[in-house]
Amino acid sequence: MKQTIKDYAQLMKFTLSFTVVFSCVICYMLAPKVAAYDWFMIIVLTFAGLCITGSANAINQAVEKDTDAQMKRTSSRPVAAGRMSQKAAYTFALVTGVLGVALMWYYFNISSALLSAFSLFIYAFIYTPLKKVNSIAVLVGAFPGALPCLIGWVAGNDDFSLAGWSLFLIQFLWQFPHFWAIAWVAHQDYSSVGFKLLPAKEGPTRFTAIQSIMYAVLMVPIGFLPHYFHITGDWSMWVVLVANIFMVVQTIRLYQNMGVPAARRVMFSSYIYLPIVFLALLADKL
Repeated sequence: MKQTIKDYAQLMKFTLSFTVVFSCVICYMLAPKVAAYDWFMIIVLTFAGLCITGSANAINQAVEKDTDAQMKRTSSRPVAAGRMSQKAAYTFALVTGVLGVALMWYYFNISSALLSAFSLFIYAFIYTPLKKVNSIAVLVGAFPGALPCLIGWVAGNDDFSLAGWSLFLIQFLWQFPHFWAIAWVAHQDYSSVGFKLLPAKEGPTRFTAIQSIMYAVLMVPIGFLPHYFHITGDWSMWVVLVANIFMVVQTIRLYQNMGVPAARRVMFSSYIYLPIVFLALLADKL
């Protein structure tokens, strides 16, 4: 039983799913119409988000069963390792996906439910197979990766206002230096199975580093939008600015050093970026 629970947690990539849901919940709490926090609704949103994200990740692992088995970093996943059948993974994905979307529809609104279903579809059925076709997969994957921000906003405010899109853009742009850093570190594994996740066909090159710098620089003006749209105040604006400049510095260091240690610094910097930025935005609203 203990191993089964661990396998299903690994199937849904619980840690990654929780990180995604974190952004969704924070953006829900940032919505102006959510003035008084109802912890029951927050728990429901968290559970629904975990179901939807977990469903997408389960489909991903079922589809990439053979590919995962060939890579050291993924070979221990339950489907790849043979501890779980593809049918069981697809069944889990169907149940959790339907449950998550239904909860969004019943407790929040139809717009957030449809947006959740759309995000799941893009990740599972477009981004996942596209990874072996072209590096544009990273661009495509950035949409479902950032949609949880908009889903949270729509769930709370029931609109698609520019303020909600500004939160979407923060996470959308963040993903490029984040995922390219991961792809840089894991390039040997990824290239061995035909994944095309770096912008240059030659692999980790200065072109990839320049692209990372460009997106990090774009994050700087976008970081002012939550303040411009009056989601939060002055204090968080400065925190976000410092965090964005920090990301720019890390990507420049990647260009200067051109090595895995520098890529790993970008990767870990991006991990701490999101919680700092979104918690600062929320704290400023409170």
